[in-house]
Amino acid sequence: MSETEQPAPSRVLIVDDEADQRAGLASLVSSWGFAVETASDGQDALEKLASFSAHVIVTDLNMPRMDGFELLRQLSVQGSHPASIVLTAFGSIENAIKTVRDLGAFWFLEKPIQASALKVLLDRAASQGRLTEETDLLHRQLSYQGLLDGLVGGSAAMQEVFSMTRQVAPSKAAVLVTGESGTGKELVARAVHDLSPRKNGPFVAINCAALPETLMESELFGHEKGAFTGAVQRRSGCFELASGGTLLLDEIGDMPIGTQAKLLRVLEDSRVRRLGGSSELQVDVRVIASTNKDMEEALRENELREDLYYRLNVFQIHLPPLRDRMDDLLPIAEVLVRDLNKKHECRVVDFHPDVIKTFRGHNWPGNVRELRNVLERAVILAGEGSVLPSHLMGGFRGSAQRAQQSHSSDPSAVHLQVGTTVHGAEKALILKTLEHTGNNKTRAAGILEVSLKTLHNKLKEYSTSESAG
Repeated sequence: MSETEQPAPSRVLIVDDEADQRAGLASLVSSWGFAVETASDGQDALEKLASFSAHVIVTDLNMPRMDGFELLRQLSVQGSHPASIVLTAFGSIENAIKTVRDLGAFWFLEKPIQASALKVLLDRAASQGRLTEETDLLHRQLSYQGLLDGLVGGSAAMQEVFSMTRQVAPSKAAVLVTGESGTGKELVARAVHDLSPRKNGPFVAINCAALPETLMESELFGHEKGAFTGAVQRRSGCFELASGGTLLLDEIGDMPIGTQAKLLRVLEDSRVRRLGGSSELQVDVRVIASTNKDMEEALRENELREDLYYRLNVFQIHLPPLRDRMDDLLPIAEVLVRDLNKKHECRVVDFHPDVIKTFRGHNWPGNVRELRNVLERAVILAGEGSVLPSHLMGGFRGSAQRAQQSHSSDPSAVHLQVGTTVHGAEKALILKTLEHTGNNKTRAAGILEVSLKTLHNKLKEYSTSESAG
């Protein structure tokens, strides 16, 4: 940033159902240099936050449709909780304190609001909000140096895939992507395209295993009207459609041997003739091929022409199976869940420990595609919160239940009977954590994510209660 360039203003969302109060606050906060957006209640605020990423939320507590407490609760569940200042009417301070304590609001102010106090709180909250934003960005950058155009993985094998993808993308070389079904071969092909000078051109994919030889040639090269029965009009083939861009020949090892010879000719002179046509068309296409077959074996079995293989295999990228990069499983699952949340309008944020243990113990023969299918069902069933063992399909659910049962003998586990009060559960958790840390209160407070002062107050409360009993 240059000396004359000013940082972007901190963003504040003001939520209040009283129009005059809302407008007055917005005018005041704007005069202090903040970028301001307003909402009439919690529901309106959630909708505004979809396009306005606030550093601070200033919200009234009592509002129709959705009040301030529910707004902050939903943001907390979503894992997107900006620093929040709660406004409360006289006599409602207890609710404001509860909101600060239970939902992590930054602080509260009693109405009528003192401008000087609000200004101080806003400056401090905005600073915290910006720090959180920068920390999250840094975390994403560090966590997903294993993220490339939809591909996820921090393992050494995937970092090699990313490196090779970046290196080959700017060139015109043909690329052969190998790997088991479901590993993400098409994602690699799309990444090569998106990182290449052809990124603004078309990306066309054809599955060579899905069509018989007669239809395969029509799909690849196109046909003229009347070229065969059913050809009622001229049709452009994939090479024409992909001209100026990239053509993915998916599962090239399953292409009929007769079509392979015609494909080789097109690759060599960049000219294509439609079926039934008399003239050739010049095409400008970068070809990427993919296969789940052992190419050496395909050559030995005469399933693949040797000259075509060498024409396609200028640069090979191999995708490892998921079972060989299990350290990538959780980051992949988190990215998939974010995508599935958007697709199904769900709010799933994490996984029960037994679900993670079950996933790590599975062999994943279907690789990332299988993982996505399992998660899609689980996200729909969960709706929000955590993916639980009960949300998994048959075999996975049984494995997760066995994992859960194995935890019952865990000496560090907290065992609660049905009917235990929230106060009792909290006390059991705190005491068990202290036992686990050897009565190291500082470490226990860190594990419980509470302040040391809060922990001391809780222990004092328990001691007083026992003495009274």
